[in-house]
Amino acid sequence: MLGYVIRRVLWAGVLFLVVTLFTFVIFFVLPADASQIGRGSSQAESPDIRDAYEIEGNLFQEYGRYVWNLATRFELGNSFATRQEVSEMVLRAAPVTLSIVAGAAVLWLLIALPIGIVSALRPRSLVDRASMIFVLIGISAHPAWVGIILVNVFAKDLGWFPLAGYCDVFDASTDCGGLAAWAHHLVLPWITLAFLFAALYTRMIRANVVETLNEDYVRTARAKGGSEWVVLRSHVLRNSMLVVVTMLGMDFGLAMVGTVVTGGAIFVERVFSLPGLGTMVLAALPQRDLPVIAGTTLFVTGVIITLNLFVDLLYAWLDPRVRLSVRSDAEPAGERAGLPVPSPAPSAVS
Repeated sequence: MLGYVIRRVLWAGVLFLVVTLFTFVIFFVLPADASQIGRGSSQAESPDIRDAYEIEGNLFQEYGRYVWNLATRFELGNSFATRQEVSEMVLRAAPVTLSIVAGAAVLWLLIALPIGIVSALRPRSLVDRASMIFVLIGISAHPAWVGIILVNVFAKDLGWFPLAGYCDVFDASTDCGGLAAWAHHLVLPWITLAFLFAALYTRMIRANVVETLNEDYVRTARAKGGSEWVVLRSHVLRNSMLVVVTMLGMDFGLAMVGTVVTGGAIFVERVFSLPGLGTMVLAALPQRDLPVIAGTTLFVTGVIITLNLFVDLLYAWLDPRVRLSVRSDAEPAGERAGLPVPSPAPSAVS
Protein backbone atom coordinates (compact mmCIF):
# COMPACT_ATOMS: atom_id res chain seq x y z
CA MET A 1 0.00 0.00 0.00
CA LEU A 2 2.83 2.41 0.85
CA GLY A 3 4.47 1.86 -2.52
CA TYR A 4 1.21 2.54 -4.31
CA VAL A 5 0.72 5.81 -2.36
CA ILE A 6 4.26 6.96 -3.14
CA ARG A 7 3.82 6.24 -6.84
CA ARG A 8 0.54 8.12 -7.00
CA VAL A 9 1.94 11.14 -5.15
CA LEU A 10 4.99 11.28 -7.42
CA TRP A 11 2.80 10.96 -10.49
CA ALA A 12 0.60 13.82 -9.25
CA GLY A 13 3.71 15.97 -8.78
CA VAL A 14 4.94 15.20 -12.30
CA LEU A 15 1.51 15.99 -13.72
CA PHE A 16 1.45 19.36 -11.95
CA LEU A 17 4.91 20.17 -13.34
CA VAL A 18 3.63 19.40 -16.84
CA VAL A 19 0.69 21.75 -16.25
CA THR A 20 3.00 24.52 -15.08
CA LEU A 21 5.15 24.02 -18.19
CA PHE A 22 2.16 24.33 -20.51
CA THR A 23 0.90 27.35 -18.58
CA PHE A 24 4.31 29.00 -18.79
CA VAL A 25 4.51 28.41 -22.54
CA ILE A 26 0.99 29.70 -23.22
CA PHE A 27 1.17 32.82 -21.04
CA PHE A 28 4.88 33.68 -21.15
CA VAL A 29 6.47 32.30 -24.32
CA LEU A 30 3.75 32.63 -26.96
CA PRO A 31 2.78 36.26 -26.19
CA ALA A 32 6.46 37.26 -26.21
CA ASP A 33 7.01 35.58 -29.58
CA ALA A 34 3.88 37.17 -31.03
CA SER A 35 5.01 40.62 -29.90
CA GLN A 36 8.15 40.37 -32.05
CA ILE A 37 6.10 40.30 -35.25
CA GLY A 38 4.74 43.83 -35.17
CA ARG A 39 6.18 46.38 -32.78
CA GLY A 40 4.20 49.61 -32.61
CA SER A 41 2.44 51.98 -30.29
CA SER A 42 0.18 49.21 -28.99
CA GLN A 43 3.22 47.20 -27.91
CA ALA A 44 4.29 49.92 -25.47
CA GLU A 45 0.82 50.13 -24.01
CA SER A 46 0.38 46.40 -23.40
CA PRO A 47 1.97 45.22 -20.11
CA ASP A 48 4.41 42.34 -19.97
CA ILE A 49 3.36 39.41 -17.81
CA ARG A 50 6.98 39.01 -16.67
CA ASP A 51 6.72 42.33 -14.84
CA ALA A 52 3.79 40.95 -12.83
CA TYR A 53 5.92 38.00 -11.67
CA GLU A 54 9.26 39.85 -11.40
CA ILE A 55 11.22 37.15 -13.19
CA GLU A 56 14.02 37.71 -15.66
CA GLY A 57 16.71 35.83 -17.51
CA ASN A 58 16.50 33.28 -20.30
CA LEU A 59 13.49 31.00 -20.68
CA PHE A 60 14.91 28.21 -18.50
CA GLN A 61 15.78 30.63 -15.71
CA GLU A 62 12.35 32.26 -15.93
CA TYR A 63 10.57 28.92 -15.78
CA GLY A 64 12.71 27.74 -12.86
CA ARG A 65 12.04 30.95 -10.92
CA TYR A 66 8.35 30.73 -11.81
CA VAL A 67 8.00 27.18 -10.46
CA TRP A 68 10.15 27.91 -7.40
CA ASN A 69 8.10 30.96 -6.39
CA LEU A 70 4.90 29.02 -6.96
CA ALA A 71 6.00 26.02 -4.89
CA THR A 72 7.61 27.91 -2.00
CA ARG A 73 5.55 31.10 -1.70
CA PHE A 74 2.40 30.40 -3.76
CA GLU A 75 3.27 33.45 -5.85
CA LEU A 76 0.92 33.98 -8.78
CA GLY A 77 1.97 37.47 -9.77
CA ASN A 78 0.12 40.79 -9.55
CA SER A 79 -3.04 41.71 -11.40
CA PHE A 80 -2.69 44.15 -14.30
CA ALA A 81 -6.02 45.81 -13.47
CA THR A 82 -6.00 46.07 -9.66
CA ARG A 83 -2.27 45.61 -8.87
CA GLN A 84 -3.28 43.16 -6.15
CA GLU A 85 -1.52 39.87 -5.60
CA VAL A 86 -3.29 37.16 -7.58
CA SER A 87 -2.71 34.64 -4.80
CA GLU A 88 -4.73 36.79 -2.38
CA MET A 89 -7.49 37.25 -4.97
CA VAL A 90 -7.63 33.50 -5.57
CA LEU A 91 -7.71 32.68 -1.86
CA ARG A 92 -10.63 35.11 -1.38
CA ALA A 93 -12.61 33.70 -4.30
CA ALA A 94 -11.78 30.00 -3.92
CA PRO A 95 -13.90 29.38 -0.77
CA VAL A 96 -16.96 30.64 -2.63
CA THR A 97 -16.50 28.29 -5.59
CA LEU A 98 -15.51 25.35 -3.39
CA SER A 99 -18.56 25.96 -1.18
CA ILE A 100 -20.86 25.88 -4.20
CA VAL A 101 -19.35 22.73 -5.71
CA ALA A 102 -18.95 20.81 -2.43
CA GLY A 103 -22.51 21.52 -1.30
CA ALA A 104 -23.88 20.67 -4.74
CA ALA A 105 -21.89 17.40 -4.79
CA VAL A 106 -23.39 16.33 -1.47
CA LEU A 107 -26.85 17.26 -2.72
CA TRP A 108 -26.62 15.45 -6.06
CA LEU A 109 -25.34 12.30 -4.32
CA LEU A 110 -28.20 12.43 -1.81
CA ILE A 111 -30.62 12.64 -4.72
CA ALA A 112 -28.98 10.23 -7.15
CA LEU A 113 -28.07 7.38 -4.80
CA PRO A 114 -31.56 6.43 -3.55
CA ILE A 115 -33.29 7.10 -6.89
CA GLY A 116 -30.69 5.16 -8.89
CA ILE A 117 -30.66 2.17 -6.51
CA VAL A 118 -34.45 1.92 -6.28
CA SER A 119 -34.78 2.24 -10.06
CA ALA A 120 -32.29 -0.59 -10.54
CA LEU A 121 -33.99 -2.86 -8.02
CA ARG A 122 -37.43 -2.21 -9.55
CA PRO A 123 -36.90 -1.84 -13.29
CA ARG A 124 -39.82 -0.61 -15.42
CA SER A 125 -41.72 0.42 -12.30
CA LEU A 126 -43.32 3.80 -11.71
CA VAL A 127 -40.23 4.99 -9.82
CA ASP A 128 -37.99 3.85 -12.65
CA ARG A 129 -40.04 5.65 -15.31
CA ALA A 130 -40.26 8.81 -13.19
CA SER A 131 -36.50 8.77 -12.68
CA MET A 132 -35.95 8.54 -16.44
CA ILE A 133 -38.12 11.62 -16.92
CA PHE A 134 -36.06 13.39 -14.26
CA VAL A 135 -32.86 12.38 -16.06
CA LEU A 136 -34.09 13.74 -19.39
CA ILE A 137 -35.13 17.06 -17.85
CA GLY A 138 -31.89 17.36 -15.87
CA ILE A 139 -29.69 16.72 -18.90
CA SER A 140 -31.68 19.08 -21.14
CA ALA A 141 -31.94 22.05 -18.75
CA HIS A 142 -28.88 24.33 -18.61
CA PRO A 143 -27.82 25.41 -15.09
CA ALA A 144 -28.09 29.10 -16.02
CA TRP A 145 -31.73 28.62 -17.04
CA VAL A 146 -32.47 26.58 -13.91
CA GLY A 147 -30.89 29.27 -11.74
CA ILE A 148 -32.96 32.04 -13.30
CA ILE A 149 -36.17 30.05 -12.74
CA LEU A 150 -35.27 29.39 -9.10
CA VAL A 151 -34.42 33.05 -8.49
CA ASN A 152 -37.69 34.28 -9.98
CA VAL A 153 -39.85 31.77 -8.13
CA PHE A 154 -38.23 31.23 -4.72
CA ALA A 155 -36.37 34.53 -4.27
CA LYS A 156 -38.44 37.22 -6.02
CA ASP A 157 -41.98 35.83 -5.82
CA LEU A 158 -41.94 33.79 -2.61
CA GLY A 159 -39.06 35.54 -0.85
CA TRP A 160 -37.83 32.34 0.78
CA PHE A 161 -34.19 32.88 -0.16
CA PRO A 162 -32.00 35.92 -0.90
CA LEU A 163 -31.60 37.05 -4.48
CA ALA A 164 -27.80 37.07 -4.49
CA GLY A 165 -24.72 37.48 -2.32
CA TYR A 166 -22.41 35.34 -0.23
CA CYS A 167 -21.95 35.10 3.54
CA ASP A 168 -18.78 34.01 5.29
CA VAL A 169 -19.31 30.78 7.19
CA PHE A 170 -16.56 31.60 9.72
CA ASP A 171 -17.58 35.19 10.48
CA ALA A 172 -20.64 35.19 12.75
CA SER A 173 -20.16 38.77 13.98
CA THR A 174 -22.44 40.27 11.33
CA ASP A 175 -25.94 39.48 10.08
CA CYS A 176 -24.48 38.01 6.86
CA GLY A 177 -22.18 35.54 8.58
CA GLY A 178 -22.20 32.17 10.27
CA LEU A 179 -23.28 28.71 9.21
CA ALA A 180 -27.00 29.44 8.97
CA ALA A 181 -26.63 32.56 6.78
CA TRP A 182 -23.99 30.85 4.66
CA ALA A 183 -26.24 27.87 3.93
CA HIS A 184 -29.31 30.08 3.43
CA HIS A 185 -27.56 32.05 0.68
CA LEU A 186 -26.28 28.90 -1.06
CA VAL A 187 -29.39 26.71 -1.12
CA LEU A 188 -30.50 27.90 -4.56
CA PRO A 189 -26.96 27.75 -6.05
CA TRP A 190 -26.59 24.21 -4.71
CA ILE A 191 -29.88 23.11 -6.27
CA THR A 192 -28.98 24.80 -9.55
CA LEU A 193 -25.63 23.09 -9.92
CA ALA A 194 -26.79 19.74 -8.51
CA PHE A 195 -29.74 19.42 -10.89
CA LEU A 196 -27.65 18.43 -13.91
CA PHE A 197 -25.22 16.14 -12.08
CA ALA A 198 -27.99 14.46 -10.08
CA ALA A 199 -29.60 13.41 -13.35
CA LEU A 200 -26.31 12.08 -14.74
CA TYR A 201 -25.45 10.19 -11.56
CA THR A 202 -28.93 8.70 -11.30
CA ARG A 203 -28.55 7.14 -14.72
CA MET A 204 -25.00 5.96 -14.01
CA ILE A 205 -25.84 4.43 -10.62
CA ARG A 206 -28.86 2.63 -12.05
CA ALA A 207 -26.78 1.13 -14.87
CA ASN A 208 -23.98 0.04 -12.51
CA VAL A 209 -26.35 -1.58 -10.01
CA VAL A 210 -28.25 -3.43 -12.76
CA GLU A 211 -24.98 -4.72 -14.20
CA THR A 212 -23.68 -5.80 -10.79
CA LEU A 213 -26.90 -7.65 -9.95
CA ASN A 214 -26.26 -9.96 -12.89
CA GLU A 215 -22.72 -10.89 -11.82
CA ASP A 216 -21.87 -14.47 -10.85
CA TYR A 217 -20.63 -13.59 -7.36
CA VAL A 218 -24.02 -12.03 -6.57
CA ARG A 219 -25.80 -15.22 -7.61
CA THR A 220 -23.33 -17.23 -5.52
CA ALA A 221 -23.97 -15.07 -2.46
CA ARG A 222 -27.71 -15.56 -2.84
CA ALA A 223 -27.26 -19.31 -3.34
CA LYS A 224 -25.34 -19.50 -0.07
CA GLY A 225 -28.42 -18.23 1.73
CA GLY A 226 -27.41 -14.60 2.26
CA SER A 227 -30.26 -12.20 2.90
CA GLU A 228 -31.15 -9.70 0.21
CA TRP A 229 -29.96 -6.77 2.32
CA VAL A 230 -26.58 -8.40 3.03
CA VAL A 231 -26.09 -9.23 -0.64
CA LEU A 232 -27.09 -5.71 -1.65
CA ARG A 233 -24.86 -4.02 0.91
CA SER A 234 -21.76 -6.21 0.80
CA HIS A 235 -21.64 -7.25 -2.84
CA VAL A 236 -23.81 -5.07 -5.06
CA LEU A 237 -23.41 -1.56 -3.66
CA ARG A 238 -19.75 -1.83 -2.73
CA ASN A 239 -18.75 -2.91 -6.22
CA SER A 240 -21.14 -0.71 -8.18
CA MET A 241 -20.15 2.43 -6.24
CA LEU A 242 -16.50 2.18 -7.26
CA VAL A 243 -17.24 3.88 -10.57
CA VAL A 244 -19.14 6.61 -8.73
CA VAL A 245 -16.08 7.33 -6.58
CA THR A 246 -13.92 7.67 -9.69
CA MET A 247 -16.37 9.90 -11.51
CA LEU A 248 -16.89 12.12 -8.48
CA GLY A 249 -13.28 13.27 -8.53
CA MET A 250 -13.44 14.23 -12.20
CA ASP A 251 -16.89 15.79 -12.03
CA PHE A 252 -15.89 17.91 -9.04
CA GLY A 253 -13.28 19.61 -11.21
CA LEU A 254 -15.67 19.79 -14.15
CA ALA A 255 -18.22 21.53 -11.95
CA MET A 256 -15.59 24.07 -10.88
CA VAL A 257 -14.60 25.13 -14.38
CA GLY A 258 -17.64 24.10 -16.40
CA THR A 259 -18.23 24.45 -20.12
CA VAL A 260 -20.78 26.21 -22.22
CA VAL A 261 -22.50 22.88 -22.92
CA THR A 262 -22.44 21.20 -19.52
CA GLY A 263 -22.47 24.27 -17.32
CA GLY A 264 -20.69 24.66 -14.02
CA ALA A 265 -20.05 26.90 -11.06
CA ILE A 266 -19.09 29.77 -13.37
CA PHE A 267 -22.71 30.05 -14.57
CA VAL A 268 -24.09 29.68 -11.05
CA GLU A 269 -21.82 32.47 -9.81
CA ARG A 270 -22.98 34.66 -12.68
CA VAL A 271 -26.68 34.12 -11.99
CA PHE A 272 -26.45 34.58 -8.22
CA SER A 273 -23.71 37.28 -8.24
CA LEU A 274 -21.31 35.22 -6.16
CA PRO A 275 -17.67 36.43 -5.93
CA GLY A 276 -16.07 33.14 -6.91
CA LEU A 277 -13.31 32.11 -9.27
CA GLY A 278 -15.60 32.15 -12.29
CA THR A 279 -16.67 35.73 -11.65
CA MET A 280 -13.03 36.75 -11.22
CA VAL A 281 -12.00 35.15 -14.51
CA LEU A 282 -14.93 36.66 -16.41
CA ALA A 283 -13.91 40.10 -15.15
CA ALA A 284 -10.29 39.49 -16.16
CA LEU A 285 -10.98 38.32 -19.73
CA PRO A 286 -12.06 41.68 -21.26
CA GLN A 287 -9.11 43.42 -19.58
CA ARG A 288 -6.61 40.80 -20.80
CA ASP A 289 -5.49 40.36 -17.19
CA LEU A 290 -3.19 37.42 -17.91
CA PRO A 291 -1.82 36.94 -14.36
CA VAL A 292 -5.35 36.45 -13.00
CA ILE A 293 -6.25 33.99 -15.75
CA ALA A 294 -2.99 32.05 -15.40
CA GLY A 295 -3.18 31.98 -11.60
CA THR A 296 -6.77 30.75 -11.60
CA THR A 297 -5.89 28.08 -14.14
CA LEU A 298 -3.04 26.78 -11.99
CA PHE A 299 -5.10 26.83 -8.80
CA VAL A 300 -8.04 24.96 -10.31
CA THR A 301 -5.67 22.45 -11.92
CA GLY A 302 -3.97 21.88 -8.57
CA VAL A 303 -7.33 21.27 -6.90
CA ILE A 304 -8.34 18.80 -9.60
CA ILE A 305 -5.03 16.90 -9.35
CA THR A 306 -5.31 16.77 -5.55
CA LEU A 307 -8.89 15.49 -5.71
CA ASN A 308 -7.99 12.81 -8.25
CA LEU A 309 -5.06 11.75 -6.07
CA PHE A 310 -7.42 11.40 -3.12
CA VAL A 311 -9.86 9.44 -5.29
CA ASP A 312 -7.07 7.08 -6.42
CA LEU A 313 -6.09 6.39 -2.82
CA LEU A 314 -9.71 5.92 -1.78
CA TYR A 315 -10.29 3.60 -4.74
CA ALA A 316 -7.28 1.50 -3.75
CA TRP A 317 -8.61 1.25 -0.20
CA LEU A 318 -12.07 0.21 -1.40
CA ASP A 319 -10.78 -2.22 -4.03
CA PRO A 320 -7.49 -3.98 -3.11
CA ARG A 321 -7.32 -5.43 -6.63
CA VAL A 322 -5.97 -2.06 -7.79
CA ARG A 323 -2.85 -2.45 -5.64
CA LEU A 324 -2.50 -6.09 -6.62
CA SER A 325 -2.74 -5.28 -10.32
CA VAL A 326 0.01 -2.69 -10.00
CA ARG A 327 2.17 -5.18 -8.16
CA SER A 328 1.49 -7.93 -10.67
CA ASP A 329 2.69 -5.73 -13.50
CA ALA A 330 5.97 -5.08 -11.70
CA GLU A 331 6.78 -8.59 -10.44
CA PRO A 332 7.05 -11.97 -12.19
CA ALA A 333 4.46 -14.58 -11.37
CA GLY A 334 6.89 -16.75 -9.44
CA GLU A 335 7.98 -13.91 -7.16
CA ARG A 336 4.34 -13.00 -6.45
CA ALA A 337 3.68 -16.58 -5.38
CA GLY A 338 6.84 -16.74 -3.27
CA LEU A 339 8.40 -19.37 -5.56
CA PRO A 340 11.86 -19.27 -7.08
CA VAL A 341 11.85 -18.02 -10.63
CA PRO A 342 13.54 -20.54 -12.95
CA SER A 343 16.32 -19.27 -15.15
CA PRO A 344 15.74 -19.49 -18.87
CA ALA A 345 16.77 -22.75 -20.49
CA PRO A 346 20.06 -22.64 -22.41
CA SER A 347 19.68 -22.58 -26.13
CA ALA A 348 20.58 -25.71 -28.01
CA VAL A 349 23.94 -25.67 -29.74
CA SER A 350 24.05 -27.43 -32.99
